[in-house]
Amino acid sequence: MADFRLVATDIDGTLITSDRSLSPGTRDVLERIPVPVVLVTGRPLRWLQQLYDQLSAPLPAICANGAVIYDPDNDEVLRADPLPGDLLIDVAKRLRDTVPDVSLAVEIEDGRAFLHEDTWTIRWEHDDRVRVIASPEELTAAPAVKLLARSATADPDDFLELVSRTLGDRAEATRSSSSALVEISAAGVTKAAGLAWFCERHGVTADQVVAFGDMPNDIPLLSWAGRGVAVGNAHPALRAIADDVTGTNDEDGVATYLRSLFNLS
Repeated sequence: MADFRLVATDIDGTLITSDRSLSPGTRDVLERIPVPVVLVTGRPLRWLQQLYDQLSAPLPAICANGAVIYDPDNDEVLRADPLPGDLLIDVAKRLRDTVPDVSLAVEIEDGRAFLHEDTWTIRWEHDDRVRVIASPEELTAAPAVKLLARSATADPDDFLELVSRTLGDRAEATRSSSSALVEISAAGVTKAAGLAWFCERHGVTADQVVAFGDMPNDIPLLSWAGRGVAVGNAHPALRAIADDVTGTNDEDGVATYLRSLFNLS
């Protein structure tokens, strides 16, 4: 067996298929590998249940690109690193001044609720945890574990570069979407930082971790882990820094790699 003590994996575009399902083969491997598995995702807390419903038992999760660390066994947020209100105000102003068609949204209450401007056109949720703000000030009235900025016209990679340049070292900017949607966290908050905190609590070092991902928000994760593996459908920037490349998410790339790594039949 390989000398790895923990598996860390992104969810969307990596562990699950394009229709957001967990394949039987992947579920089987997750249940049989001899080390813990941690989900490291850009998803907010409220989106975890969709995957938990497909697992025999829920897995611990690093959510919101490292801003929220969640223990499902006790339904407890172990750690949260939100953007404070004053920083949110500053960042939102800079983005509005720089991007004429920017639309903003925030994940609040550790990712259990979502507020967005009325120009926000991505409407994939319909419940009382998701609502349009009544005024611009409401968007920055409470700490947020993630600020989201969207442009309807920009190229996705160009938009990330523009937002990153606009914010400088004030906050972390990344993306996990195929559209011009940038996810913004407090400075120093990344998937790697969140997983490092989790691993330290469990006596696991970076070289004992194998990690999987598909998008630019996974770059810190794969760079930190002892072995970083990109799925075959990964963004070129992630493939460029990965130690290995496996099959696509629709080909059960994560499961295939783990089956070989741990000599599972």
